[in-house]
Amino acid sequence: MTTAIRLEPVYNGIMIQPQIKTIGNAEKAYQMLGNENLWSVALRCHQLLKEAGVPHSIAGGVAVCLHGYQRNTVDLDLLVRPEDSGLIRSVMTSAGFEWHAEECEFRTPDGIAVQFLIAGEKAGRGMEISFPDPAVAESIETIENLPVLRLSKLIESKLASGTGSIRRTHRDFADVVELIAIRNLDSSFARHLHKSLRVTFRKLVDNARGSN
Repeated sequence: MTTAIRLEPVYNGIMIQPQIKTIGNAEKAYQMLGNENLWSVALRCHQLLKEAGVPHSIAGGVAVCLHGYQRNTVDLDLLVRPEDSGLIRSVMTSAGFEWHAEECEFRTPDGIAVQFLIAGEKAGRGMEISFPDPAVAESIETIENLPVLRLSKLIESKLASGTGSIRRTHRDFADVVELIAIRNLDSSFARHLHKSLRVTFRKLVDNARGSN
């Protein structure tokens, strides 16, 4: 594995201090982080939904790891379509996952949460960006045999979420900064993003490059 650079950018007065990280296989990363159970849950959920014919995509922190920034996370986010909610609940319940209505999530017997992002819903409060349809090929890519939110869509969702909620700004923007560094993105990547997010993305690029 290759050790990546360490960045300490500042965005709008918020210090974003990333961890030292390595670039490599996501499954090995979760083993190294002592979080093999989460990886197993991701594989299990993918297999269940695939067998049920439910379009889906991995999002959130696990998607960030699959795209190269190997940080730990405690739950699994899956992007699904609203019309599949009934089938998903049936499949997950039959497989032993327990539904927790207050948190709107399923949990494994050992407490790992599986949360769902709904295609068409806004990715951030007051934002124009909506979560994409996982059935549309342009929205996803396959990494380590798993359907994963495409890098541009993942960055869009992180920027929208972080912009729409100050409580999420540090974490979501830090993920974007790390992906900028690890994937060697520059400001030209902004053309793949929604126009409302391009200025924010370019500022993060500038801050990241200025910290090298």
